[in-house]
Amino acid sequence: METRRIGIIMNGVTGRMGTNQHLIRSILAIMQQGGLKVNDDLTIMPDPILTGRNEDKLRALAQKHGVAKYTTDLDAALADPSYEIFFDASGTLQRAGFVEKAVKAGKAIYCEKPTAVETAEAIRLAKVCEDAGVKNGVVQDKLWLPGIRKFKVLRDQGFFGKILSVRGEFGYWVFTGLDEDQPAQRPSWNYRKEDGGGIIVDMLCHWRYVVDNLFGEVKSVSCLGATHIPERRDERGKVYPCTSDDACYATFETDAGVICQFNSSWTVRVRRDDLFTMQVDGTHGSAIVGLRKCWVQAQGTTPRPVWNPDIEQPINFFNGWQEVPDATTYDNAFKIQWELFLKHVVTDAPFRWTLREGAKGVQLAEAGLESWEKRKWIDLPAL
Repeated sequence: METRRIGIIMNGVTGRMGTNQHLIRSILAIMQQGGLKVNDDLTIMPDPILTGRNEDKLRALAQKHGVAKYTTDLDAALADPSYEIFFDASGTLQRAGFVEKAVKAGKAIYCEKPTAVETAEAIRLAKVCEDAGVKNGVVQDKLWLPGIRKFKVLRDQGFFGKILSVRGEFGYWVFTGLDEDQPAQRPSWNYRKEDGGGIIVDMLCHWRYVVDNLFGEVKSVSCLGATHIPERRDERGKVYPCTSDDACYATFETDAGVICQFNSSWTVRVRRDDLFTMQVDGTHGSAIVGLRKCWVQAQGTTPRPVWNPDIEQPINFFNGWQEVPDATTYDNAFKIQWELFLKHVVTDAPFRWTLREGAKGVQLAEAGLESWEKRKWIDLPAL
């Protein structure tokens, strides 16, 4: 049995997502399980080094989680041939510069989405990787969520018949920070357009790969954005004006004729099964898909309601749904994609979630912003 060490530069992981999902629940979890067993002859063992601008934050993070190596000297880490992968979870506007440096150093590239805020830049960055011949990938984690995996199994079995429409609801109330007893739980840059913020740029990248992989390629979009909260308080206690959208209301049409409506908001209070739910209706059945759970209702068990607002509703519409049981043990979605990318780098296993795929999400976000500005449907050409 060979244990193949693979060095990973983890850049910008001191933020919430980088720390929790990528460092702790993915790379460290793989290390703690004894590495990634590919077959009886090969195990891949990650060897991370943390990089970033703030040495105090890096030191604290490394010491807290037992990571042996960290540095603020990214150039030195890139020059070290023992590190084969460069992962970036920094701010969107800084991503291109980091990725270009890593490509020049011959590293395989894996990064968070969005890869850019403009389609042309996202495609350019993908082409930089392709021209250099380096393996590359972008995070598309929601494809491996348990709820979506359960839905996909039933879809592939034909449970839903012809899928007609999808209604997605995402979001929660993000406190403004203006009340000292209720601090904001998201970083302030999310609400400044000049810093790459905005929920359209953030979430339409997700909805692109979700819709493309489940319901057909998105071919057009109609989107209305809003800045419902005009000002918030930042991490230093300063009140600032919000210059980006904090909610969007989008409709997508796919090449399979499925109509998908997705509401995304950081200004909504939750009264649904999870922070993200998606109702899928088909000719033979429907589903309510959450992050971890999935409920279905078949044609044969669909109730026949009668409209009569003058009496109490006699049907409890929640009772007619059946929860899809766990068919396996569901690992962390980020970790699953990390394992696929590690296998891709080490063994050339297939990996189709490239930076060019990530550019499709940026294209949808940019088209959503254009739709909002022009108040019209926008068609998406093939990339």
